[in-house]
Amino acid sequence: MLFDTLSSARAPSRIAPHLPQDPFEAVGSRQRFSPGEEVFAQDEDADLLYRVLQGSVRSTRLLEDGRRQVGGFYYPGDVFGLEVGLHHRSSAEALDNALVLIVKRSALKHQGREGALLERMVWQATGLELQRVQDHMLLLGRKSALERVSHFLRTIAKPGTSGWTLLSMSRKDIADYLGLTIETVSRMISQLQAEGAVVFDGARRFRISPLTGRACRAPG
Repeated sequence: MLFDTLSSARAPSRIAPHLPQDPFEAVGSRQRFSPGEEVFAQDEDADLLYRVLQGSVRSTRLLEDGRRQVGGFYYPGDVFGLEVGLHHRSSAEALDNALVLIVKRSALKHQGREGALLERMVWQATGLELQRVQDHMLLLGRKSALERVSHFLRTIAKPGTSGWTLLSMSRKDIADYLGLTIETVSRMISQLQAEGAVVFDGARRFRISPLTGRACRAPG
């Protein structure tokens, strides 16, 4: 049972977006981004941290041969832009109308309770982001095309068996994230629909079928 064995949690870097006395809100500023608008560029100075308040954001990395790798998708509550070094190794763009909270990394040096809370939240986000990257490496290295697409849809699906989810990303985004071609992604989605594992209403609106927890099996 593919959907039973793969995690149903959404992107793990998510932190509650409206905590009481939220230190991010206390030291950050809000900025709106239009669909496709760049939040930050690859190789740009990484002196800011970001958290999605509304909408969604995609991180991408341009390889030397011109190919694009999508590194992740971020939703309300997710912290992104975390870097070990001084520069961003990827870029980030809004997938839709997004509201982002922007915090200077220097704010981590604040003293007192607020500074301690902020530092703890950043460490939490860093650990969860590392977990997400490790899970993504496992997905790319050990899972079949069908398993990759199944896991992706399950991961971003809204909680609950009857909730509809709107894909903010394109099939190309999904393909570049899963290391597949657009044609393969479309074929795997068609197979999932044929097996009753997922229901699509149009090209981007879907839900996990409440009738088939057994869902689809990996080929072979």
